[in-house]
This record gives sequence, structure tokens and C-alpha cells, in this order.
Amino acid sequence: MSVRIVRLGTPRLGGEGLRIGTVRRPPRGVPKTEFSSQNWYDCWFPNLAPSVETMKMAQQAQTPGQWSAFVKKYRSEMSVPQARHDLDLLAALSRTSDFSVGCYCEDENHCHRSILKALLVEHGAKLA
Repeated sequence: MSVRIVRLGTPRLGGEGLRIGTVRRPPRGVPKTEFSSQNWYDCWFPNLAPSVETMKMAQQAQTPGQWSAFVKKYRSEMSVPQARHDLDLLAALSRTSDFSVGCYCEDENHCHRSILKALLVEHGAKLA
């Protein structure tokens, strides 16, 4: 049992389980009824997505300093009690269920899911 970090919209891997979209907005131009069948996500969980303002910081980051500022801001958002509870829940579920969380970004290293991955580990999640 474990959690995988995935790029939404890509083919699913065997054993991936429920796919959770940790994104601020649903995919454009895709009917809600097709989110799962088109491999976007089965469940939308924007609670762990960066705020719109913070998401824009990540999209515009072109230097290591700008990326570091995004990471600091996103980690700050994920330190509030509600986000900590959500991270604790997903970490606990990773020890009893297979599921995946993800975002649309092509490069995981320049995406909030790389930080989310670290946060999940810090909360005791078991990664695939």
C-alpha cells in the first residue's frame, strides 16, 4: 500500500489506485463526467493545491531564488491546521491503500507536486 505522485492526464500505472487531483482548477474543456476516463483524476482535492497567487509564483519562477520563494510560500500554506490534517490523512491512508496524487505540470521538479511529495513523506506517508 502506498501513494504515488503522478502527472494528471497521463496513462495510469498498474496499482495506482484512486487518482486524486491536487490542483486549483479542473482541466479545461473536459466534461466532468470524463475526468476519470481521460486519466485526469477520480477525485478533486484542491485543498492541497497552492493558492492562485502562489501558483502564479511557481509558473513565473525562472531563477532558483524565485523558485525558493514559491517553495517557502507553498510550505507556509501547507502548515495551517487544515492542510496539516489533510496531509496526515493522506499519509495514514498510504499505509492501508493504494492511491495517487498529482498535478498537470510536465516537469515534476518545477511543480508543487515535488514539494507535496516531500510534505507527505514528512507526515509519514509511504511512497510507491
